[in-house]
Parts: sequence; C-alpha cells; structure tokens
Amino acid sequence: MPHPSSVGRLPGGRLSLLLAPLALPLLALPASAHHLMEILQLPPTPAVGLLSGLAHPLLGPDHLLFLLALSLVGLRHRASWMLGLLATGLAGSAAGLLLPGLPGAEALVAATLVVVALVLLDRLPRLWLLPAFALHGYVLSAAVLGWTYAPVGAYLAGLLVSQGLLLLVSLTLLRRGAARLAPGLRQGLAAALLGCGAAWAWSGLVG
Repeated sequence: MPHPSSVGRLPGGRLSLLLAPLALPLLALPASAHHLMEILQLPPTPAVGLLSGLAHPLLGPDHLLFLLALSLVGLRHRASWMLGLLATGLAGSAAGLLLPGLPGAEALVAATLVVVALVLLDRLPRLWLLPAFALHGYVLSAAVLGWTYAPVGAYLAGLLVSQGLLLLVSLTLLRRGAARLAPGLRQGLAAALLGCGAAWAWSGLVG
C-alpha cells in the first residue's frame, strides 16, 4: 500500500486518468440550479429571500463547480480579485431582473465551465471570467422575477455572501495545500470541467 503522502506526488498523466472517472457522475446531473423557495413551497419574504440566496449557489452543480474552479484560478492571484468577480455577478443579476429571458441562457452558463477550464489551461485570458460570472448572476436572478423589492434585495445579499464565502474558504484551503498539489492536477481538473461543461451545454441546447 502506498503511503498517503505519495498521492499528492502522482505524475500528471496518471492523476488526470484518476480524476476523469470522478467527473462521470456529474455528467448525469442536471445543470440547472434549483430554487430553495420552490423546493420548500415558501412565500417570498425577506427572510426566505435571504435563505434562498444563501442556498442557491450550492444547489446548482454548474454554478458550484464554476465557483470552485475559480478558486483554482485564484491560486495565481491576490484574493482581492474575487471582489471584481462578485461585483460583476451582482451586475449580471441586476441585468437579469431588468431584461429577463435571454435565449439559451442555461446552456451558456454550462459553457462557462469550458471557459474557466481554458483559463486554467492558459488558453484564454482571465478577463473572460468577468462576462462568465455575470452570466451566472443573470441566470440566478430568474428565480426571483416578480418578487417585491425587499425579498429581492435579501436574495441578492444572500447570493453575495454565499458566493463570497465559498470562494474565500475554497481558496484558503487550496492555498494551504498548494505545495502538495501534483503538477498535473490543474490539467486533470480542467479536463473534467471541459467534459461537464460541454455535456451540460449540449444537453441545454437539445433538451
């Protein structure tokens, strides 16, 4: 039996082969996020809006994977770069409330996993993440269309806090273990993101 510490030193190619099967169960999941208020059949109040905003980023596999992948990108940058992303996501949510109904929005959100994978592989500049995050914010706003101002404001505040904490915690944990990451880990995770993003985007287009 290999010593546990040797796992982090697996060659890049072998690690990629090990990571690929981990993405297969995710390919079978629906990419669209579910709204906590719909699941629990609750009325739109400020408290419900806040709870729904806190939970919503965690209930959609495409959005959750996107946020976690952003933490990998953040390993090479200062933590303050997240503030720009969060502000862009909030602007996207505002755009979604003012101009809803973008055709193919769910498929485009799934395709943002391909974008972040290409950024991880240094095939696209990091600026592409700004419109990608704005698109996530746009789609997340669809859950509260028709709500009054107070619940909508609480929902957006919950989204901001939930996304910010998730990025901060995942980035902190990754930085603590960065020295033990195998050289091929980034490539392996990027390959898994490419597979999930392409599969979900295709599903959204033909579904």
